[in-house]
Amino acid sequence: MQSVRTTENNSYWQAAPLVSVLMAFLVFPILVIVVVSFWDYNEFSIIPDFILENYQYLLTSHVTWQAYLQTLKYAFITWLLTLTIGFFVAYYLAFFVKSNNMQTILFLVCTIPFLTSNIIRMISWIPLLGRNGLINSGLQSAGIVDAPLEWLLYSDFAIVLAYVHLYTMFMVVPIFNCMMRIDRSQIEAAIDAGSNSVRILTDIIIPLCKSGIIIGSIFIFTLVMGDFITVKVMGGGIKANIAILIYNEISLLQYPAAAAGAVVLLVTVITMLVILLRLVDIRKEV
Repeated sequence: MQSVRTTENNSYWQAAPLVSVLMAFLVFPILVIVVVSFWDYNEFSIIPDFILENYQYLLTSHVTWQAYLQTLKYAFITWLLTLTIGFFVAYYLAFFVKSNNMQTILFLVCTIPFLTSNIIRMISWIPLLGRNGLINSGLQSAGIVDAPLEWLLYSDFAIVLAYVHLYTMFMVVPIFNCMMRIDRSQIEAAIDAGSNSVRILTDIIIPLCKSGIIIGSIFIFTLVMGDFITVKVMGGGIKANIAILIYNEISLLQYPAAAAGAVVLLVTVITMLVILLRLVDIRKEV
């Protein structure tokens, strides 16, 4: 009995540093944001108080609902495109590239964009997509279009394109990891039983990759929902999501309103994560 208690005490002491760090840098800041979200403010200062007007205005504002719908639209379209691209890239690397060295090389090639910052990668699209960019100039020179395509830049298309460019690897990595752990004898048995490629994909590979798909989906939704710089740069200041609204409120020193928006956004993201985690038990799958 004494040894069991000693082991439990040792476990608590081992976990204490991590718990302390999480409390100091995660839990405490979130609590501060929650407290400030109930404060009042004016043009010059914030006033410690307990009011519900920040949440009432946030949840009844047409602008806020439009921003949330826009944010969810970006998140869903980005998730769908990154899932499609990421799955087939991982599928090619795992099942068509036989050499481990070649797999490593191709995988490193996929990570090369991460050697530069997100802003530089976004800005690199502007010379391509602008009114006088390479794509519009090429289309006009070929006679395909008579005037520049306005929707290529500073549009929803540009924002989603940047998101897919930035975050596809977050979908490739967990799916590729799951595919590499699939027992190839199962696929061989399915082939011997007369299954075609589609049946193997739908009945074996996709079910065994559920944990990777869910992990990748968590990355995509959390990154897109909390992002504002991509919308700001690629949207040209004429597009907005919920993070942009929070950023604007902080710029105007409306910290309690921004804190309320942050709390609602946090609850929204956590709700989405709970839904995703209910689809598969990652602890059993991993």
